[in-house]
Amino acid sequence: MKAVINGGLILDNSKLLVGLDIGTTSIKAVVADSGKVIGAVSTPNAGMRHGKIVDIDQTAAAISKALKEVAEKTNSNIYRVVTGIPVGMLQLESATGLTSVADNGQEVGNNDVKRVLQAAIKSAVKDGRDPIAFLPSRFLIDGKTDVDDPRKMIAHSLAVRGILLTAPTGALHNIKKAIERAGYKNNFFVPTPLAIASVALDEGERTFGSIILDLGGGTTTATVIHEGQIKYANIDLEGGSDISNDISVVLSTSKKDANQIKLDYGFADPSLASENDKFAVNSVGTNGQKMIDEVYLSEIINARLMQILNRIGKGLAKNKALKLPGGVIITGGSSLLQGIDSLVANTLGIKARIYQPDQMGIRNPVYAAAYGIVNYSYKMSDIDYIVNSAIYGDEVVAKKVQPEPVNHENTKNLKRTISSRETESKEAYNSNKLTGEETAPEKERENNQSRTGSLKNFFKKFFD
Repeated sequence: MKAVINGGLILDNSKLLVGLDIGTTSIKAVVADSGKVIGAVSTPNAGMRHGKIVDIDQTAAAISKALKEVAEKTNSNIYRVVTGIPVGMLQLESATGLTSVADNGQEVGNNDVKRVLQAAIKSAVKDGRDPIAFLPSRFLIDGKTDVDDPRKMIAHSLAVRGILLTAPTGALHNIKKAIERAGYKNNFFVPTPLAIASVALDEGERTFGSIILDLGGGTTTATVIHEGQIKYANIDLEGGSDISNDISVVLSTSKKDANQIKLDYGFADPSLASENDKFAVNSVGTNGQKMIDEVYLSEIINARLMQILNRIGKGLAKNKALKLPGGVIITGGSSLLQGIDSLVANTLGIKARIYQPDQMGIRNPVYAAAYGIVNYSYKMSDIDYIVNSAIYGDEVVAKKVQPEPVNHENTKNLKRTISSRETESKEAYNSNKLTGEETAPEKERENNQSRTGSLKNFFKKFFD
């Protein structure tokens, strides 16, 4: 393993990432090494309802079970995870920030970028909500030069504009607490729709516009991705568990049996089923089993699906999303229902396809979000990691040690001796990619930020 030094912090850069998708009916965990999946599990979750935690202990138990299983499966010691935040919790705000670098001009460093990002985040965050991600659209050097990465450039001032994504404080607290009670630490959060988009959509679909339809257990969400950003989202508080409940009620069978029947014999479109194909159902209140044909079962399934799709479709049509060239990309557990793609296409009047990861061991749509989380995290740039540092502080750092002298030119090539314990099993957690650049003069500049008069004028000129 390599070590990266950041202001006295030595970080294990193992390249192992653990993505956690906390769903209403199940917990999915995916472990990837350098972007390649090496293990995944899905375990039932009884601690949530319609996408919200209603029992922290039950959710924690499900998380613990999933992570222990995947750790054993991959021979890894898991301490930290990256967790997805569903679109139903997200709120988007435009954010701008401005900071001084030096009166006489000086190279922009990590701390300068972090300060301007913190200013932007602070300007846009609202009471009762916490920031989870910031997507910079541009940095501006001295109000003139538009750049993607301002570091190493000479500047008097630095500005940034972008989109801040926030989530409710209470909901985030519950998620963090559940992960902590399970015995783990959350490194940072990732917007689930952007994570799914990173694996399920190609560049053209992300740029010109597509709809991600996530048919989850407790909720159904439709998220519009256009120009790489979330443009619109529609959330319906019904999902696969409601379909299973319908089957349970109509056929007088247990919810567990109803869910399995749905997966084994159900069709989203009854026209694809056959009255001649029948299966046995353990019905409550009757002696023995009764035979049910696939058409009858599929009619039960289709009735609930049509209600959900019609409600989702109204919002999409109102926002003209059904005209986007990328069409609908379907993920989630209910996308396993046969004929769901043609039903969605015919109901919404738009092309549709099902996405499932193509890597071995996760060729199932239920893993789309968890796989997307590790893929999204693995592809994060240095600027993205500075953003996370601005939002989460030391929480994105693996572990601290005593400060050591740093040779900045050779930081990325530093190595340490690997202990025998590390050779026995992998340590999977997310490590901060930042390298140390800021020294005492940098801190001195931070203490001289009283030059606000000229900055206000620049801010008005730039953003007006």
